[in-house]
Amino acid sequence: MKAWGGRFKGKTEPLMERFSASIGFDWVLYEYDLEGSKAHAEMLHKIGILNEKEREIIVNALEEMKREIREGEFSFSSSLEDIHMHIEARLIEKAGEIGKKLHTGRSRNDQVALDMRMFLKRELGKIESLLRGVLHSMLARAEKEKKTIMPGYTHLQRAQVITFAHYLLAYYHMLKRDLERITRGMKTIDVLPLGSGAIAGSTIPLDREFVRERLNFSSISENSMDTIADRDFVLEAIYSIAMVMLHLSRFAEDLIIFSTEEFAFVSLPDELCTGSSLMPHKKNPDSLELIRGKTSRVIGDLFSMFSLLKGLPLTYNRDLQEDKEPLFHAVSTVKDVLSIVELCIKGMSLNRRRMKEAVYESFMPAVEMAEYLTLKGIPFRRAHVIVGKLVRDCEDHGKRLRDLRLEDLKTYSEVFDKDILEYIDPFTILSNRKTIGAASFEEVERQIAQEKHYLNS
Repeated sequence: MKAWGGRFKGKTEPLMERFSASIGFDWVLYEYDLEGSKAHAEMLHKIGILNEKEREIIVNALEEMKREIREGEFSFSSSLEDIHMHIEARLIEKAGEIGKKLHTGRSRNDQVALDMRMFLKRELGKIESLLRGVLHSMLARAEKEKKTIMPGYTHLQRAQVITFAHYLLAYYHMLKRDLERITRGMKTIDVLPLGSGAIAGSTIPLDREFVRERLNFSSISENSMDTIADRDFVLEAIYSIAMVMLHLSRFAEDLIIFSTEEFAFVSLPDELCTGSSLMPHKKNPDSLELIRGKTSRVIGDLFSMFSLLKGLPLTYNRDLQEDKEPLFHAVSTVKDVLSIVELCIKGMSLNRRRMKEAVYESFMPAVEMAEYLTLKGIPFRRAHVIVGKLVRDCEDHGKRLRDLRLEDLKTYSEVFDKDILEYIDPFTILSNRKTIGAASFEEVERQIAQEKHYLNS
């Protein structure tokens, strides 16, 4: 008989059993369910529901089940619905009537909330570690490329000269925010739900503080109804993961573009690329393309949770069973993606000569040329017009700014002096920028030192 079968006549429709079963995916929670069950058994012993012998039998049986599941000896069936009922049924097989005592004061509603929180505490810890690995790799690569100049882009058009280090630090700061977002989210997760029961707690004097300490939670949930209905922590976790994926997808897109023959700034590691079944010359950035593609699925995981929760009445509804697959998918995906990105950062090679050529072939120093005139007393809007006309004339005559002589420049403004050509040299520009956070040699040095301290603190 099913654990809830006393209320019903006859058997459950087989189609309903298959339709409602979650064991196909929630078996992943078995370690947490077993650990939570052991803590619950110890608490029941503490308050006198279980004697010492009963506690020992239950705890030993739960430990045996962990081995059985790990070694593939445990049988799963859709008729038992979920991981909780599988473990309870097997416990009763092993311990007999004693096993039926374990569910005292507990519901699958607070049990699954516990399992999910324990799962996320561990998995987000793993994601934090992988994210730190990517940040370390970005910082190490940025230090190596402090003097590697390249174009910075707006509208995918060359805009201003930057260093590859400054470019990498842009993504570093995105991912640093993601790391801090995940760290903040851990506080939301680190709340013990067990003891809330199905909806309203229990008349049995459950020692929630004992369980909190035993399972290493920071606090205990305050409202039993909110505890059972709450999946905010799942939503926040997937949101944090989706943000990581979003930022890595943008990084992947940049590297895909930079690795084309048209740009030829970057060559990706062979082990992260594939070839063509027809075209022998192809080296396709499949790993990065899959990061872009998988990001769309993780964003889908986020919106599936939003739509799942938006209309649910308090408290537990079976709809909440559908929270696991999007969460498990998001977690497993981001771990793989972070590992791939770290390999890419470490293994990609740069065509520094091509990056430098792209800088010198451009009109990007026009910005600093206008600023030069401004520092000489010409209003910026007027300086903008002067330099804009100069660039247009250069384009008409097939020239670059570096091709102009001082006498040519003076036809546009008498303010131009002999220092102008040195002033608009890309390396001079990168030395002269004054603002905090700018793409300058000095600021890149400062940020690398600052972020080394951050990561190692």
